[in-house]
Amino acid sequence: MSPALAAGAAIAGLIGAVTVGPALPGGHLGVGILVTATAVAYVTGASAWSAGRLVRSGPGKRGSWFNRTGVVFLVLAVLLSASAAVRDADWIVLPALLLAVAAGSYAACGGRSWAEVLGGGLAVVPAVGYMLPWAGRGAYRAASPSRGNAWPVIRTGLIVVVLLAVFGGLFMGADAAFGSLASGLVPEISAVSVFLYAFAGTATLVLTCAAAYLGQAPPPLRMLNPEPATPAGRWSWAVPIAALDLLFLAFCAIQAGVFLADDKDKLLESTGLTYAEYARQGFFQLVVVTVLVLAVIAVAMRYAPSGGRGDRVTVRGLLGLLCALTLVVVAVALRRLYLYEETFGWTRLRLWVHAFEFWLGGVVVLVAVAGVVKGRLAWLPRAVAAGGAVAMIALVSINPDGFIAGHNVDRYEDTGKVDVDYLRGLSADAVPALDRLPEPQRSCALRAIAFDLKDDEPAMGANYARSRAREILKHRPVDDSANCASSYRSD
Repeated sequence: MSPALAAGAAIAGLIGAVTVGPALPGGHLGVGILVTATAVAYVTGASAWSAGRLVRSGPGKRGSWFNRTGVVFLVLAVLLSASAAVRDADWIVLPALLLAVAAGSYAACGGRSWAEVLGGGLAVVPAVGYMLPWAGRGAYRAASPSRGNAWPVIRTGLIVVVLLAVFGGLFMGADAAFGSLASGLVPEISAVSVFLYAFAGTATLVLTCAAAYLGQAPPPLRMLNPEPATPAGRWSWAVPIAALDLLFLAFCAIQAGVFLADDKDKLLESTGLTYAEYARQGFFQLVVVTVLVLAVIAVAMRYAPSGGRGDRVTVRGLLGLLCALTLVVVAVALRRLYLYEETFGWTRLRLWVHAFEFWLGGVVVLVAVAGVVKGRLAWLPRAVAAGGAVAMIALVSINPDGFIAGHNVDRYEDTGKVDVDYLRGLSADAVPALDRLPEPQRSCALRAIAFDLKDDEPAMGANYARSRAREILKHRPVDDSANCASSYRSD
């Protein structure tokens, strides 16, 4: 590890300590996560740059992978980390942050195949162990006055910290106004806070060093790629796919007959189900069908015959039809889930499954474009991974808890039914929507959230959703005397 990278990693660790550490005592992440993630991404990019992996290979030659894919995934990682600054719901923020780490890890490793994309996303975990001797030697060189050029920077920084601490403390004691201003900038010092700051700084330092190590020495993930498969014969390949196409055609035809029928309940008398029950039945089976179809398409593409034009036309025709019919299955599954949600309300699990099925539909479209329309699969694994990151960013942007609360409030206005016991477990993201409920349901739904928001946050723990919720609750405080016993049974 070069002294410059060692100094950069140390600075990133310090940023993590002073931005993430203060937010840990209250358990509320905020804008500090975004600041720290930007610092880690910068060091990761600098590491790849110093290794020559951000520079084009030469005039007129094709650029290296990091010129495009790596930069895109670094940007996606930073955008995913921004979820901590705008959303309060842990169930959506934590997966977004984990996906940000995976996206940054792949950005440092690179690769085009499925094995390289998956392995690159997970490579940061073993890199923590591999980078220890590499980073240790670099830190020793950086801190050595005789061997490194980073020591003057470190020495100057220590002098600045000591001088500010001594004279700042004297000024705080000499003037009350200055002391009041400075106390808001200086974090609270206690045994617990020091431990949390050290933990945040160490975790950031380790993550930064692991990412920098991957930028310098990406693992040989190409060894994970399977050997090229021997193409199957045309008929032994085409007959099973054609049979599957016919099965999907029959299913889609029955679905069309049911959904287009004027009297749907009469049409379904033989099943013993009403239309609403029929629409809600079998959703998860259809999700499994979609996943299995993607596996079938992957195997079919691997063993698809490619001897001549007739083979290529057969492959594109059968797989294109299967992709199109799979999209119909996705639409049917989403329709069934939507009817279920309209009847019983939205929950986090139902929204997760809804988003996952949407993403599966997007994957089917990408597969169809790559394998059927263009006949080029090299970019497909990267596109699917980027699509997953974009889908998570889109899910964060719609404010999931606010979306769930808003639809349940709309349902209450239409039917008079609402599950307040479930709504009270939502996060501060849901406060604007829950504020529309009448009393006592409003106070019952907001009481727990208001209790969590009563304490102030440090500057680096600032969060848009919590700030907005505090403003709403400040103008319309929760009625602590509201009787919630009957509200919980209103659905």
